[in-house]
Amino acid sequence: MSKKHAFQFVELPREMPRKLAIELRTGGDWNELYGRFERDNAAQQAGRCLDCGNPYCEAKCPVHNYIPNWLRLVEEGRLVEAAELCHETNPLPEMCGRVCPQDRLCEGACTLEDGFGAVTIGAVEKFIVDSAFAQGWRPDLSKVVATGKRVAVVGAGPAGLACADRLARAGIQATVFDRYEQIGGLLQFGIPSFKLDKSVVGTRRAVLEGMGVQFRLGVEIGVDLSLEALLREFDAVFLGLGAYRYTDGGLPGQDLRAVLPALPFLVNNGRLISTHADAEASAGGLAPQGRPIAGWEDHVDIPDLRGKRVVVLGGGDTGMDCVRSAIRLGAANVTCAYRRDEANMPGSAREVANAREEGVSFLFNRQPLAIESDAEGNVTGVRVVETTLGAPDARGRRNAVAVPGSESTIAADVVIIAFGFSPELPAWLAEAGVEALPNGRIRVGIDAGEGVLPYQTSQPKLFAGGDVVRGADLVVTAVQEGRDAAASIARMLRAPGRSALAEEPR
Repeated sequence: MSKKHAFQFVELPREMPRKLAIELRTGGDWNELYGRFERDNAAQQAGRCLDCGNPYCEAKCPVHNYIPNWLRLVEEGRLVEAAELCHETNPLPEMCGRVCPQDRLCEGACTLEDGFGAVTIGAVEKFIVDSAFAQGWRPDLSKVVATGKRVAVVGAGPAGLACADRLARAGIQATVFDRYEQIGGLLQFGIPSFKLDKSVVGTRRAVLEGMGVQFRLGVEIGVDLSLEALLREFDAVFLGLGAYRYTDGGLPGQDLRAVLPALPFLVNNGRLISTHADAEASAGGLAPQGRPIAGWEDHVDIPDLRGKRVVVLGGGDTGMDCVRSAIRLGAANVTCAYRRDEANMPGSAREVANAREEGVSFLFNRQPLAIESDAEGNVTGVRVVETTLGAPDARGRRNAVAVPGSESTIAADVVIIAFGFSPELPAWLAEAGVEALPNGRIRVGIDAGEGVLPYQTSQPKLFAGGDVVRGADLVVTAVQEGRDAAASIARMLRAPGRSALAEEPR
């Protein structure tokens, strides 16, 4: 190791790609906030890595990326090898490079984080894959031997796409079903374009189709096609159904017309942005893809936010997506109210900082009590009470305890509730004998019975992973579970009738 490399973290400060100008972001521009590194910038930032003997960044990453290894390849200009190494552990690295909360994961665990500034791991990951794809690189499956096995993947979100990728690499034909008209699930419709440009999802679809993955979109299992039909046609089924059940805060006034659940707000807005993009593409000679699917999210109208006072309740990443979307939709002012202090917010600190930069106000230690309205049913505000932090709850987080006599009202015209979402077992799965925990999560692995493979349900041909098993979580954890479920499926198909409990897939 050269002297220049050894001290590069001192000589060269941490740097992120250039941000979109604030006047564009607050003026309604939905383009990705962060630009892309040029080759030299990426190499210099990658060269800041200390190449720790026991890399904490890898340990903290849910998919355990070989981060120091592909940083070194970038520094040496070996882009194709870096892209191949990225894909060894992560089927969707370009997505994770954009939407992972790196400040809580790999970068937060970086040895340089305390004092010198963590290596910009996410931005380099994004550079690797975007650049490799732009140069025509694609995963090489030329040595894969077809097994003749076929697997249905229900859900084209991150868990389903990750599973399909790994099945294809194992020589198993994967067919992905989704009720939406495009792939990606919340990657396409829920995560705003300023975090993930939708062309990135389109590129991944083309890559997967090049690997032999088939997509049947606009098909809802249990409505358009039965589970029995899938089980007759395929050797196994993976369920990547996500978590869409709205967490009801039980607030008086939450049924008012200007009170919106976060996810339908984001999905409808994402579809609106996508429709405009499709119209522009059509004007340029490109036909829009697919057809709209009627679903629960289509029954939530997005009011015109221009000039309105918007209050978002909840401090997670979904809440940050909501406040930053409201800014771009022209709200006069946007406030995020959270019942604990800033240190205990579940969302990414980077996203909070970006929201503040865009003009969002934060009120911490505020517990919502009710949503207030006038005689005509128009929202006028959110009544809250101040809180202090009490004893830890079952998960180790300190409870918010109301301070008597501290009630006040936050003025609002529109309220968005971002208390989270949870999975719910569909009737067609319950009828098939698939079991769920009391919180709605599907039982898999050892929880589903003795001798059951990881991510296998109590029904041997059915596997599940992602939010429907874990509960609402990060994109990268869904990717990890989809990837590892594919390993279990491949294992079962190689040895049908296996009864011994398998080791955890890697």
